[in-house]
Amino acid sequence: MTSTIPIGVTVNGVDHEFAEPLSVRELLAKLELPCQGVALAVDGAVFSKSRWDEPVGRGWTIEVLTAVQGG
Repeated sequence: MTSTIPIGVTVNGVDHEFAEPLSVRELLAKLELPCQGVALAVDGAVFSKSRWDEPVGRGWTIEVLTAVQGG
């Protein structure tokens, strides 16, 4: 019998678990977060948009950052 190990990640300080592997882009869609006008940091390092189709890794800490105008 094969069991699936959930993929646990933290996004913007909130823990989430997913039963199936998913890409960063799919993660954002599942959590209803924007894909436009945002930047991502994974474990404190910039995660370029060219990598958003890569699978999310177990234990990642992801921050979704939006640009803020003002001074």
